[in-house]
Amino acid sequence: MKPNCLPFIACLLFAFTLKAQSNRVPSAQTNVPMDSIRLSDPFILADRQTNLYYMTGTGGLLWKSKDLKLWDGPYKVTKTDPNSWMGPNPMIWAAEIHPFKNKYYYFATFTNRAVKIDTVNGREIERRACHVLVSDKPDGPYIPMPDATYLPANMPTLDGTFWVDKNGKPYMVYCYEWLQNLNGTIEKIELKPDLSGTIGKGQVLFRASDSPWSREKDDKGNDRPNKVTDGPYLFQTQTGRLGMIWTSWIYDVYTQGVAYSKSGTLDGPWTQEKDPITPPNYGHGMLFHTLDGKLLMSLHSHKSVNGRTVRVPHLFEVDLSGDKLVLGKPYKG
Repeated sequence: MKPNCLPFIACLLFAFTLKAQSNRVPSAQTNVPMDSIRLSDPFILADRQTNLYYMTGTGGLLWKSKDLKLWDGPYKVTKTDPNSWMGPNPMIWAAEIHPFKNKYYYFATFTNRAVKIDTVNGREIERRACHVLVSDKPDGPYIPMPDATYLPANMPTLDGTFWVDKNGKPYMVYCYEWLQNLNGTIEKIELKPDLSGTIGKGQVLFRASDSPWSREKDDKGNDRPNKVTDGPYLFQTQTGRLGMIWTSWIYDVYTQGVAYSKSGTLDGPWTQEKDPITPPNYGHGMLFHTLDGKLLMSLHSHKSVNGRTVRVPHLFEVDLSGDKLVLGKPYKG
């Protein structure tokens, strides 16, 4: 197996696992320790209205906690339209919950495996795109808004996140997947004021090949930057510097790096830090403040155990008091 095939194989195996689970929702449990939960792309909302933590991610289910240690769930919280492009039973990846203007918005990647949009290098590409659902409550139900699509139907996009830029306008920041363009990008697109759709076209912020730390082998065995862009998340340091954590691979190791905008806006230009920011086999992070004000990063570990991909959510302490993100020790609570 060529090393540069490993990210695709890992994603493919994980997709089959999700497909096998997509027709059932596990029975909700109570007081489940966080390290017993299997979850990719964990996103945590600390909601002061309900004084609870809500964790979602790939799979589109929801966990609830009072203390980040013990969790209740999972609960099904999405209600998609079976007559839409998503089909009757879409796969859901990398879900996020963002409060905005007295509502809660569910940013997620939906995949309809029955629809093929392209074939590149002999590989069929499924219909996959970022989309937004809405609810009046953090635990849903999350339902579609008027616009049927947010991003072009002929582009595989994923891992959409939310940011209000200095101009006061809301944006979705997302990945245009490497499976089609062969050099993944991270892009932005303006959202309507109520987030019910998009305005204009996406604009490239940077490409996977801009990374100095990600690596893969080409067909001749030579080193080059990895092609994968994954899991963007925006943050601002206490000095006002705009940054973005995002994830790729170092050969077969899932790894997260960070980039900073010279202009302080999404338009950049974006400069990549030389070294990754998290330990090996950790990635797809996001930042949140606990209910008592401590800044944490939520992310998952990523490894193969006896041929099975295992992803476990973790928490790390974070310091943004300077002009860079500094990752601290694992958070034990």
